Amino acid sequence: TFISPFVGRLDDIGSDGVKLIKDLRTVLDNYGLKSEIIAASIRGVQHVEAVALAGSDIATIPAGVFGKMFKHPLTDNGLASFEKDWAEFEASQK
Repeated sequence: TFISPFVGRLDDIGSDGVKLIKDLRTVLDNYGLKSEIIAASIRGVQHVEAVALAGSDIATIPAGVFGKMFKHPLTDNGLASFEKDWAEFEASQK
């Protein structure tokens, strides 16, 4: 069985969606219940991290949020630096 709290929608009405995930995880674990928690209505990368840490088994993540999970300024700078170094190396081998 599955339980699917809509985290973002709960946050919109003043509830704490991530806390609900934590509470559900506690109840499921305390009673040995086998339901899985599917965190829905994810609004950003921070939500993904928070629900994972709170004990969600699964998260439904919009494509835009999923893409942002792989975007970071340090990664971008590192890739640009690597590409520059590689181009310089290739040029030096000619």
